[in-house]
Amino acid sequence: MSKPVSYKRHRFPSEIIAHAVWLYFRFPLSLRLVEEMLLERGIVVSYETVRRWALKFGPAYARRLRRKTPSRRDIWHLDEVVVTIAGQKHWLWRAVDQDGYVLDEVVQTRRNTAAAKRLLRRLLKKQGCLPRRMITDKLGSYAAARRQVMPDVEHRSHKGLNNRAEDSHLPFRRRERAMQGFRSPRYLQRFVIVFSAVRNLFVPSHSSRSAPATRLHRLIAMAEWMSAANIAA
Repeated sequence: MSKPVSYKRHRFPSEIIAHAVWLYFRFPLSLRLVEEMLLERGIVVSYETVRRWALKFGPAYARRLRRKTPSRRDIWHLDEVVVTIAGQKHWLWRAVDQDGYVLDEVVQTRRNTAAAKRLLRRLLKKQGCLPRRMITDKLGSYAAARRQVMPDVEHRSHKGLNNRAEDSHLPFRRRERAMQGFRSPRYLQRFVIVFSAVRNLFVPSHSSRSAPATRLHRLIAMAEWMSAANIAA
């Protein structure tokens, strides 16, 4: 785990900062709605301050959250979704595993083999091992990139098999609507890194969705979040 988060030279207590950042990344809330929810608790803070906290502390928290241990039995589901920023199309390339855990995301201006290769190389560097299988839609760029980057990995290309990756776009789309779009590709990249890390932490896997298991998962997740934010329980 990286070094503890420091709150030096910040007027508000660390608990309030961490709570505001958690609200913003955990739920489909705009900055102004987070401001309103804090005001209801007697905390007077502007939405611009919440935005600055999210930009500064969100990545720091995400770096301190534990990642799922990679396995050679993992199945990678890859997909891309278009995001329009200032009238220009960008592509958010995403990889999730068999449990819906987001492995990596990268914003790119192209939807071609070079872009697919970049995603695969990032995945290999971050995961440290090859997957058992790779599943994509019918986009030919994936097959071309797979042949160059990891030719020994089995590849299944079928739209119906890739629902896991396509479903992973839905929470992002809800956030995109709540935020009324993104200002720049750089801001989008910074946002999704934290957003997906928080979602990975708080949303249980598809195999443990019973009510007691979900409650236990959320309690453990909140304890880990407080630890990452350097907040005493």
